[in-house]
Amino acid sequence: MLASASALAVGALLFSFGGAANAAGSGAPVSGGTLTVLENTGGIGNWPNGLDPATNVCCLVEDEPYNDAIFGQLFTQNAKGQAVPDLATGYKFLDNNKVVEFFLRHGVKFTDGTPFNAAAVEWNINRDLLPANGRTNLFTSFPVAKVTTQGQYTVVLHLTKPFAPIINSMDSIATPNWIASPTAEQKMGEKAFELAPVGAGPFMVKSDNQNSKLVLVKNPNYWQKGHPYLNEVIFESIGTDQSAYSAVISGQADVAQQVATYPVVQAAEKNPQVHVEVTPGAGTGALQLNTKIPPFNNIKAREAVYYALNPEALNKVAAGGKGVVETGGDGPASLFPIGKVPGYPTYNLAKAKALVQQLGGLSFDLTGFAIGPTLNEAEQSEFTAAGMHVQIKTVNLAQLVAAFQNGSWQITGGGAGGLDPGIGVGGMTWRVESTAPFTGIHDPHLDKLINQGASTTNYDTRLSIYKQIYQYMAKNALMPFLYAGPLYNIASKNVHGGGVSSTNYNNYLFQWPDLWKS
Repeated sequence: MLASASALAVGALLFSFGGAANAAGSGAPVSGGTLTVLENTGGIGNWPNGLDPATNVCCLVEDEPYNDAIFGQLFTQNAKGQAVPDLATGYKFLDNNKVVEFFLRHGVKFTDGTPFNAAAVEWNINRDLLPANGRTNLFTSFPVAKVTTQGQYTVVLHLTKPFAPIINSMDSIATPNWIASPTAEQKMGEKAFELAPVGAGPFMVKSDNQNSKLVLVKNPNYWQKGHPYLNEVIFESIGTDQSAYSAVISGQADVAQQVATYPVVQAAEKNPQVHVEVTPGAGTGALQLNTKIPPFNNIKAREAVYYALNPEALNKVAAGGKGVVETGGDGPASLFPIGKVPGYPTYNLAKAKALVQQLGGLSFDLTGFAIGPTLNEAEQSEFTAAGMHVQIKTVNLAQLVAAFQNGSWQITGGGAGGLDPGIGVGGMTWRVESTAPFTGIHDPHLDKLINQGASTTNYDTRLSIYKQIYQYMAKNALMPFLYAGPLYNIASKNVHGGGVSSTNYNNYLFQWPDLWKS
């Protein structure tokens, strides 16, 4: 995800239910009904590689809403972003943070009737780590040398290095957090399994029209008695946020998830027919610069971008001023809030123009999603005011991933922080470290600091190191930060539960077992 980046977890979830009462007037959850959720095709409304956690190389985290519903999670997070258990029940660190044990819920079964146990988790994680499955992010955010088991319900991860965010990373990078039935995968074969995977989550696949419509039905043997409340969940892809919103208010759909077009949000906030769930951003939005190729292999070009950007103005244009302007990667909902970064090059149009002149001009492509055109165009306008020549190159998610893989991009939206800056979609090991799959930075000193930040479980030490990291990034003009934008879901007033009518850490995610309709 985002992503928001993303996400942590361990303990029983507590959920609050808001909104309208049910037909009986009690306000208590009721069972039954179908929930239709709309996803934007420019963002998370695509699952081109299927929904097998091990082989979904393209869009794994973006497909988190689907996979959480099918597989459940070993670890999830509460409304404060704190680790809580789901299919696991707890964990502990050993051997100076180089070994971690976690413990599984007893008596759980996959929806094919086979046991959910330590052997199944071991099989899944070993499969996730196969080089053939291309999970590049696992080798940076999940440094596991081997997996062993102790009895039926204890899994032991032997790490390649001390890594404090390991449990947080299970949810943030998603792959090891979703456990598939080994029996079903081996019986069905990889290709068939990608279309109809089998897990132990609250729902199971009824039909899958790839990148268009996914229908899930209730798991009657879900471990949490009386859950899920819904009988069916339908995910449908849709072209624009405006179309999704129109479908919700007309009654054709129930939820528009991860709405990024702020004028749509503004309209929804004034509409008594719907509920808009707003969650503060954990990670700060940024512009990633590809420092390996021109023009951003030149620090003067990078500094010019910093000075040309006015985050306050961008926040107002693209987010109605509801974001929080930050000079580091970690926003107000982060576990490691940074505050102001000393020496950060702030908006100064005169300095930007002077640098552009020194460079003899500055031209580049700004690569961005179609779902965020307002922000892309506002950034283009600010660059143009500084004398730069900028072309917007609109792509979808798969195209952006390919651009990172072949190194063809110059500047794009991204981030470097999140709930835990050590990991996640916006985390250091995804977007900053030299070996990260979505990085434009290649700096050995920065790599060393990132490893130091992840090697200790001491909160104050980690916070101090992340402050050093952001100060170093500012000094070398490696990634200009904008603002921590809130996340939005728009739902009919008769839909209730975490991420819809009550705050969840990241409203990209829903608490599927507890969603209900009145």
